[in-house]
Amino acid sequence: MKSSSSIDPSYEEPLPRLAPRRPDAHKGDFGLALIVGGSRGMTGAVTLAGVAALRGGAGLVRLAVPDVCLPIVAGHEPSYMTVALPGDAAGRICAAAYDEIVALAEPATVVACGPGLGRSSELEQLVQRLYRQLAKPMVIDADGLNALAADRDVLARPGGPRVLTPHPGEFARLIGQKLEASQRQAAAVELAARCGIVVVLKGHRTLITDGHRQAINNTGNPGMATGGTGDVLTGLITALWCQGLQPFDAARLGVYLHGLAGDLAAEELGQVSLIASDLIRFLPKAFMESDQRAPA
Repeated sequence: MKSSSSIDPSYEEPLPRLAPRRPDAHKGDFGLALIVGGSRGMTGAVTLAGVAALRGGAGLVRLAVPDVCLPIVAGHEPSYMTVALPGDAAGRICAAAYDEIVALAEPATVVACGPGLGRSSELEQLVQRLYRQLAKPMVIDADGLNALAADRDVLARPGGPRVLTPHPGEFARLIGQKLEASQRQAAAVELAARCGIVVVLKGHRTLITDGHRQAINNTGNPGMATGGTGDVLTGLITALWCQGLQPFDAARLGVYLHGLAGDLAAEELGQVSLIASDLIRFLPKAFMESDQRAPA
């Protein structure tokens, strides 16, 4: 395990930037984001991720949700597409949805999995199978991470590029032990290096690492400690990855913009009243400010 004292301070390097959009660009140039999630009672999570992916610049966004949730999710935002997946009696996606998800992933640029997914043994099998076998880039968060934690050996067998975005509790489940805050950073670097993935360890001064490079984020505030903000980050990283950034860069820029949107929202609304959808409302301003701060 790499010690925290040997971590390369790559966060001092300039932030990655999206390429300027050509005058003749069309929606196909900015990727198709497929977001798999949602369950009865947790439709908000997948809708937050979907709208964040739109605001993050993805050309097309499709949400794949349990059939029982489709009317709610489809009615929330007209700018994304929706598709119904087979569900179980509890309103969660069932294992029989695997082939349909694979077919939906075929035209997708990046697949996100986890927001509002819920938990069941079938979902554990489904997510683990997608993680191992789907060659498409994937962002995995929330209950997607809990599904992977049910069989930690799966983590070292990704079927393609992977970005995992755990908070400290999810990270403890992924590695099978609770660590002090001072130890988590080195453990995240070790996990990313061993499994060949990008880990976004969320929290105060979020760490982004691919096992070789590490970045510490300096945006964000305690007002963002509220339900749904992680779903917004999932959609944002997915969108940036769709637009051609490499996974480490998409994660790094996504975390920065996510925190900056939170800071801008807090300046206007205060920290106590901040909610996840406020981050989406302030993302456009965060993008503009980030461009102004970036070196020419």
